[in-house]
Amino acid sequence: MRILIVEDDPNLNRQLCDAVTEAGYVVDRALDGEEGHFLGDTEPYDAVVLDVGLPKMDGITILEKWRRDGRNMPVLILTARDRWSDKVAGIDAGADDYVTKPFHIEEVMARVRALIRRAAGHASSEIRCGPLRLDTRASKASVDGTVLKLTSHEYRLLAYLMHHRDQIVSRGELIEHLYDQDFDRDSNTIEVFVGRLRRKIGLDLIETVRGLGYRMRDLDAGV
Repeated sequence: MRILIVEDDPNLNRQLCDAVTEAGYVVDRALDGEEGHFLGDTEPYDAVVLDVGLPKMDGITILEKWRRDGRNMPVLILTARDRWSDKVAGIDAGADDYVTKPFHIEEVMARVRALIRRAAGHASSEIRCGPLRLDTRASKASVDGTVLKLTSHEYRLLAYLMHHRDQIVSRGELIEHLYDQDFDRDSNTIEVFVGRLRRKIGLDLIETVRGLGYRMRDLDAGV
C-alpha cells in the first residue's frame, strides 16, 4: 500500500512518515500544498493524510480539486481547528475522515488502516483467504496460525493482493502501489516476489492470469 503524507510541520511530517513506514506501507511526503496537490494528482495512492492549514495551497482547496478531477483515494484530513464548521467543510469537500490536532499517531494509523480496508470492501482488520490470514493492525501474515517471515516488499505485495482478492491486479498496478516515486521500478522484481510468496505461503492462492497480472484466490468463497 502506498500512502501520501501532506503536512507542513517537518517534525510531525517525519513522525507520520516513520509510523507509516513501520506499519509496512510505502510513503511519499510533501511539505506544502502545491507539492501535495501535484503528487496526489499524478500518482496513485491507497490513502492520503492531508493537513488543512498548508502553505501555498490549503488542504480544503486541494481536496476539492482532487475530487473535481476524479481522484477518489481515501483522504484523512488533519486540522488544528476546533470549530465544527471547519470539520464539516472538510467532509463536504470530499474527506473520508478527520483528526483534530493534537492527536496520537496511533489514532491516525488506525483510521488510515480503516480507510484502506473500507475502500477495498473489508470491514475487519483481519483479511482471510482460506488458512492465510493478514493482520493489518500488526502488519503480519500467518498460515494456520504460523506467522510468515516476510521481507517488507513481500509483505506489501501480499497485503495489496489480499486487500484486492478475487481481482486481477496488473504488474504495473503493483509497481505503482508498492514503490515510492523515487524507486527504480522494474517489473521483473514483482515476479521474483510472487515466487517467494508462493513458496513461503505453501498454498496455491496466487494465480497468474496470463497477459494480465495476478489474482489472489479467496478459498473462503470457494473460488
